[in-house]
Amino acid sequence: MYQPKPTKGKTDWFVQDRFGMFIHWGLYALPARHEWVKQREEMTDEQYAPYFKYFNPVRFDPDRWADLAAAAGMKYMVITSKHHDGFCLWDSQYTDYKATNTPWGGDLLKEVVRAFRERGLKVGFYYSLIDWHHPDFPVDRIHAQRNHPERARLNEGREMSRYRDYMKNQVRELLTNYGKIDVIWYDFSYPGEGGKGRDDWDSEGLEALSRSLQPDIIINNRLDLPSSADIYTPEQFQPRGWVHVDGEPVVWETCQTFSGSWGYHRDEATWKSPGQLIRMLVNTVATGGNLLMNVGPTARGELDMRAEAALGVYRDWMSQHGEAIYGCTASVHKAPQDCRLTQNGDRLYAHIFAYPFKHLHIDGFGDRIDYAEFLHDGSEIHFSVDEENTARLELPVVQPPVEAPVVKLYLKPA
Repeated sequence: MYQPKPTKGKTDWFVQDRFGMFIHWGLYALPARHEWVKQREEMTDEQYAPYFKYFNPVRFDPDRWADLAAAAGMKYMVITSKHHDGFCLWDSQYTDYKATNTPWGGDLLKEVVRAFRERGLKVGFYYSLIDWHHPDFPVDRIHAQRNHPERARLNEGREMSRYRDYMKNQVRELLTNYGKIDVIWYDFSYPGEGGKGRDDWDSEGLEALSRSLQPDIIINNRLDLPSSADIYTPEQFQPRGWVHVDGEPVVWETCQTFSGSWGYHRDEATWKSPGQLIRMLVNTVATGGNLLMNVGPTARGELDMRAEAALGVYRDWMSQHGEAIYGCTASVHKAPQDCRLTQNGDRLYAHIFAYPFKHLHIDGFGDRIDYAEFLHDGSEIHFSVDEENTARLELPVVQPPVEAPVVKLYLKPA
């Protein structure tokens, strides 16, 4: 198995827990047509203002969110304290553009942190380095007003150094006022002509501030500062194997969505099937990573029925198969056809993606297998080993009534 390079942040819990909830929530839940709606539709602040004026999540129930996450087997959460539109879920002392100044009037972040922490989940904050609302953030190549005919005039008087101070002040609030924070998820750098990178953000300063306030905190890789990265974060695709950076294996986490958007998108029709959802989780752990699965609450503060149904898929599967995820990683052994392997010490788990007829063949280490059983019900699976060291497992002809059945293999010492 790979041994990832050491990290500055504390990642032992992270590689044990394996499965977390991402929460994208903000003003963009009102238009309900993608979290980048302000940028995509090139809205001015005035055009975007009604969403602030009418933001009132009257059915906001963070305890419900936390209950659903815990039931789904998720062990940590990361929430958008501030997304690219600049709106803050907490009572920041450095802006008026915050939840406490909307009709709702309360600190939403505080309640979310409380609810998840009470259920034993670790807490992470997403913080956007980008801010299309702040008066000092330059109108650059991905700004909502990038194509404005008077872009040069709009940029007059904007000062990036003041914006850097603003970010640091807000990060200080986030990492001081809400107890122990386990992850800070910065997003994102886009260096090059007309973009922003480590010097624009003062990434070294942000890292130093983050670690001084929360010494064990995990920092992701989006500050454009490789030395700061505890985890690497491939987005919206499945790596084929363990993620390597500069030839070295690293701690990593893929972030994914139930549909195509991160924020609530009312009319989106690309929701993943139950089989896809389970395979995404298994594929990730089988290649050494974590899965951060996203929900986008509605403008009323609820998870819609599609999101709740998707979380229910994980609830049903993880209640029987969580052992094959928590504390597991990629196996040194070759997986059978149409299967994935996860491993935790001398326990090997064969996740069956395409159920075979009667037999499952495991090549190369049949003599290591001491006992085999289905994980969902603990029922024994008979097997034999041939002269080529291939184990032939005798499966029932009909697939058990679970997505991706798992065979647990107890291995003899090597």
